[in-house]
Amino acid sequence: MKFEAITIKDIARALDLSVSTVSKALRGSHEISDETKRLVLAYAREHNYKPNPIAQSLKKGLSKSIGVIVCNIDNNFFSQVINGIESVARQKDYNVIITQSQESYEREVANSEHLSSRSVDGLIISLSAETKNVDHLIRLHQKGLPIVFFDRITDEIPTHKVIANNFKGAYEATRHLIQQGFRHIAHITSSSSLSITLERFEGYKKALEDAGLKPDPRYTKLCQHGGMIPEETRQALTELLQLNPQPDAIFTASDRLSTTTLSLLRKMQISVPDQIGLVGFTNSISADIFHPALTSVVQPALEMGTLSTELLIQLIESKRPVTEFKKIILETDLKIRDSSLRINQ
Repeated sequence: MKFEAITIKDIARALDLSVSTVSKALRGSHEISDETKRLVLAYAREHNYKPNPIAQSLKKGLSKSIGVIVCNIDNNFFSQVINGIESVARQKDYNVIITQSQESYEREVANSEHLSSRSVDGLIISLSAETKNVDHLIRLHQKGLPIVFFDRITDEIPTHKVIANNFKGAYEATRHLIQQGFRHIAHITSSSSLSITLERFEGYKKALEDAGLKPDPRYTKLCQHGGMIPEETRQALTELLQLNPQPDAIFTASDRLSTTTLSLLRKMQISVPDQIGLVGFTNSISADIFHPALTSVVQPALEMGTLSTELLIQLIESKRPVTEFKKIILETDLKIRDSSLRINQ
């Protein structure tokens, strides 16, 4: 049996009132007598009347929906960002439609087109590892769709952006390894097209230079899909272990790269941190219980999600064109654990 929700027309017919009178009564209009308001509201409650959100959105010109594009939701960092997005959206009565690019440019384009066709009021996006061209987003932005970037951003579109202090996080991670006595520090990172890749590499390189260590290009390995394809990480690690001298520590630049590298080192029976120290960017709630516990750069993912959503809703609900935009940089936190601590320093 198909469920059919009661409508304003049904209430009007049952109470022998006009549709206009019922509508105004439900809105509490001063044009309607208190007695009629009580009658309409009592009937609406008794029959579980709910306003039609689609009809309301058509009147207001808003769908009350926000589109979100992330690379994948099983990534600890992105799942925490989504929690932040949904917490603000719920408070503001917006629905959230979440899509995944799976680090694919084509899927990102398809997702953005699908979301815009669903008439979302705005878009929150972190670019895929394959994205080098943002024309698809420029077109949507030029058509008036509000967009906010977080984490992986582009400077080609004038809008709000929310990122972590990637340079500082990478600098502190590398400096910590140097302070522990490691000297041949390798770097496994993501696609060269991503903003976070450049920022984290610069932090890593600067920490080496400040310690009087010359960065060696052989010690930096790019994984085009950011660790989503395990074989990429395995290949990068294998190539590093074949170098002479072999790295005595590794700094990994993303959540999946960090956890995968630790797992691979264990499978290769390489002792961490005795043979190779390890520090990585990861928001994994399991970092404390890994073996060994993983030293990690933690990003304020929840805050990144809440701020991005607040900024997007401001754009959506602004009565005037917005011409001044913010780039908010949030601080990271280095959590020192066993994977980077030398027992006999």
